[in-house]
Amino acid sequence: MINSTQTTQPKRPLTIALAGNPNSGKTTVFNAMTGARQHVGNWPGVTVEKKEGKVNYRGHEILVVDLPGTYSLTAYSMEEIVTRKYIIEERPNVVIDVVDASNLERNLYLAQQLKELEIPLVLVFNVMDEAQKQGYQINIPQMSRLLATPIIPTVGTRGEGIQQLLDTVIDIAEGKQAVQSLAFHYGDEIEAELRKIETLVAQHQKLCQDYSPRWLAVKLLEEDTEIRDLLKSCAHSDEVLAQVQQSIAYLKTMFHDNAESLIAERRYGLVHGALQETVKLPPQIRFTTSDAVDKIITHRVLGIPIFIGVMWLAFEFVAKVGGEILLIPVDMLFHWLGKTIKLVFVNVEAPDWLISLVADGIIAGVGGVAVFIPVIFSLYFVIALLEGSGYMARVAFIMDKLMHAIGLHGKSFLPMLMGFGCNVPAIMGTRILENRSDRILTILINPLMSCSARLPIYAVFAAAFFPNHQGTVIFSMYFMGIVLAIGMGLLFKKLLFPGQSAPFIMELPPYRMPTMKSIMLHMWDRGKMFIKKMGGIILSVSVIVWFLGTFPWGVEFASIDSYIGVIGRVLSPIFKPLGFGDWQVAVSFVFGLMAKEVVVSTLSILYVGGAEAAEEALAGALQGVFTPLTAYAFMAFSLIYTSCVATIAAVRRETNSWAWTGLSVTYQFVLAWIVAFLIYQGGSLLGLN
Repeated sequence: MINSTQTTQPKRPLTIALAGNPNSGKTTVFNAMTGARQHVGNWPGVTVEKKEGKVNYRGHEILVVDLPGTYSLTAYSMEEIVTRKYIIEERPNVVIDVVDASNLERNLYLAQQLKELEIPLVLVFNVMDEAQKQGYQINIPQMSRLLATPIIPTVGTRGEGIQQLLDTVIDIAEGKQAVQSLAFHYGDEIEAELRKIETLVAQHQKLCQDYSPRWLAVKLLEEDTEIRDLLKSCAHSDEVLAQVQQSIAYLKTMFHDNAESLIAERRYGLVHGALQETVKLPPQIRFTTSDAVDKIITHRVLGIPIFIGVMWLAFEFVAKVGGEILLIPVDMLFHWLGKTIKLVFVNVEAPDWLISLVADGIIAGVGGVAVFIPVIFSLYFVIALLEGSGYMARVAFIMDKLMHAIGLHGKSFLPMLMGFGCNVPAIMGTRILENRSDRILTILINPLMSCSARLPIYAVFAAAFFPNHQGTVIFSMYFMGIVLAIGMGLLFKKLLFPGQSAPFIMELPPYRMPTMKSIMLHMWDRGKMFIKKMGGIILSVSVIVWFLGTFPWGVEFASIDSYIGVIGRVLSPIFKPLGFGDWQVAVSFVFGLMAKEVVVSTLSILYVGGAEAAEEALAGALQGVFTPLTAYAFMAFSLIYTSCVATIAAVRRETNSWAWTGLSVTYQFVLAWIVAFLIYQGGSLLGLN
C-alpha cells in the first residue's frame, strides 16, 4: 500500500475506478495501491464481486473501486452492465484502465470505448516486464499522444509505477493535468446515420443529463438493449427508434453487415493503426492474413511503389473503360442529340442567332464536356472500390510516414486524398486538423491534388496525342500533383510554419470486398455533381463564351475580331513561352476559373463550334495547334494553375483571410507557369518538340 504524508491539510476525498480485461493484472494493481485496506462484497442486486480499498496519498483519502473484469462496455453480461453503469452514474474522479502490455490489441478495445465516454482516463500498461521479455518494444510517449491519454507503465507484482500512477491520478483530479478528448470517425456512412440519431436524441434533455447524445446514438446503432429500454421510458421516443431502425437497415444494405460489427471493426481499426505506429512486435508473433498483406502494402520501402502501381492500374482502367469502351456510345448519343436539336431549330426557321447559340454555344460547350461522363464515373468507381476495400486507409498510413519525414502533419494527407474528387470538400475537410498552422498549410497545397474536374482535359488531350498511353499520361498528372503538393508543403513549412507536427492515429480497417451496390451508390453520389455542373456552370459559361465570340454583330464567329478574340490577344503573350500562344488557349484558361471542365467546353466552342462529331473534330483541331510536348505542358498547366472560383471561396472561408487566399491564387499560377515552361523549353532543348 502507498501512503504519503506530504501535507497535513486534509483535501477532498477522491474516488477512482479500476477497469480492465480479465487477466490483465487489474487485481494486482489494486492490491499494490490499497494493501490491506480492502473490503469485498457484492454489487447491489447482483452476484458480482465488488471490491473497494482506500489509500491516503498527497493529503487525499482515495477510494479505489475495482470494477468487474470486462472486454467491452456493450451490455451483454452482468459484468459489463455493472462496469458501465458505475462509470456513468457514479462519475468517479478518474477511471484507470489496466491493460496487459503483452496483449495490447485486444485490451485497447475497452480503452477506446472508455475514451468515447469522455471521462478522465488513465491507461496502465501492466506486466511491462513480461512484455519486454517477450520482445515487445512499445513507444509509450508516442502511444500516449496518439490516444490522447496518460499511459503509466507498471509491474504490479513489484509495485513499480504505482506512485507515478497515483501522482497522475491526483494531478488530473486537481485539474493540474488536462483531460484530452479523442475525436473518432466511424466513416462517412456511419457518421451520417449517427448525426440523424444524435439530433433526435438531443431533444430528450433528461436522458442527456447523464449520457452524451453522441454516445447514446452509437449505442442505439449498436442495438444496445439497455439503452433502447432506457429510451423507451422517455416520452416521444418512437421517432428516435424509427430512425435507428432505418439507419440499421441502410447500413445493412450498404455493407451486408450489421451496424454493431461495423462499429467494432472501426474501433479495432483505430487500435490496429495506433499499434502499427508505436509497437514493434516480437518475431515469433503469428500474423493474420490481413497482417501479412499489410506487412507488404504498408512496408516502409515497398508501400509507396505499390501505391504508384495501384494508381497506374486505376488510371489505365479509367482510360480503357471510361475513355474508350463507354465513351464511344455516349459520344454517339450526344452527337445524335446535338444533330437532332439543331435540325429542329432549323426546321422551325428559328433566327440565325438562336441556331448559332444552340449549335455553336450550348451543343459545342456542354456536349463537348458531357461526353466525358463515362470517364468521370469510371474514376469514381475506382475510388469507391479502393476506399471500400480498405486500401485507401493504407495509402494514408503510408503517406503519413512520408509526410512526417518532411515535416508535414500526418492527418494532412486525408483531405488531400479527398481532393481527387473535389477540392472544395477537401479544403473543408481540413477542419480535422487541430492546429491552425497545419490547417492553413494543408489548405494551401490541397488545390494541387488533381480533382475530377480536370479529368476531361486530360482525357481529350491524352486521346488526341498519346492514344497508346492514355492511362499512363493521365496517371502522370495525378502523380505530378501529389509530388508538387508535398514539395510546396515542405517549402511552406520551412518558410511560413516552422515547428514539429503532432502525431495522429490512422485507422486501418480490415480488408473487405465492398458490395457492388455500395460502390455504385458512392459513384453516383459523387458523379451526379458533374452532371449538375453541366446544367449550371458549364451551360452558363458556354452561353457567355458564345456571346463574346459572336459580338460585335457581323464578325465571323469566334474570330480574332470578336470580343473574345480581343481578350485572347491581350493574354496570349503570357503563354507563348510555354508553347501554346494561340489566343483561344489563353481564353480557355480564363473561363476555366469558373470550373476546370470549362477549359474543354471553351476550346470546343472556339475551335469547332457546332461541328458534328465534336469530340473527333476537337481532337483534330487540337492536333493542328499542339504537339505532344506542348499538349503535355498544357495539361500540366491546367493541373496546377489557379483553382476554380468555388475552391477560392472555400479557401477564403476556411482561412478567414484574404492574405492567405491571395497567396493561394498567386503561387498556383506562378508555379503552373514555371512547370509548363520547364516542360516545354526543356523538352525543346532535348529535341522532343
